[in-house]
Amino acid sequence: MNDTPGPQEQDSSPDLVQVVLSDCSAADADAVFGALCTHFRGDREGDAPRQTEATRPAVWTGSFLASRAPGPVPGVLLSGAVTADLQGGPAAVGRLRTVLEGAFSAAAEGTASGDQEVQVQLRLTGADRGAPPGGR
Repeated sequence: MNDTPGPQEQDSSPDLVQVVLSDCSAADADAVFGALCTHFRGDREGDAPRQTEATRPAVWTGSFLASRAPGPVPGVLLSGAVTADLQGGPAAVGRLRTVLEGAFSAAAEGTASGDQEVQVQLRLTGADRGAPPGGR
């Protein structure tokens, strides 16, 4: 049985977080999605980011259901910086942010809050400990 969030579950869940990664290599995007897939159900499981055209900037997106607090998060090394934009319910975004801040060195670049949603932009760099990205 596939436990990837379905369309109705995605649209109505306060635990759904949209993640957009940019300004990074496909390998680093894969490392970030891999860290998130370890803790949350999402639509990126088994779907590694690929660079399709070298002259265009790449953006990768994923959706994750962050319905529970994550467990311990090991550090992950990156080859460069990654810009991560998170959008969703405040509690769910906070859970994803906890994973990202545990796995990587993270600096908040900006936040915006609405009535029932929050947007956070993080700049991720490799943790000072952990394993290099190697795909899943």
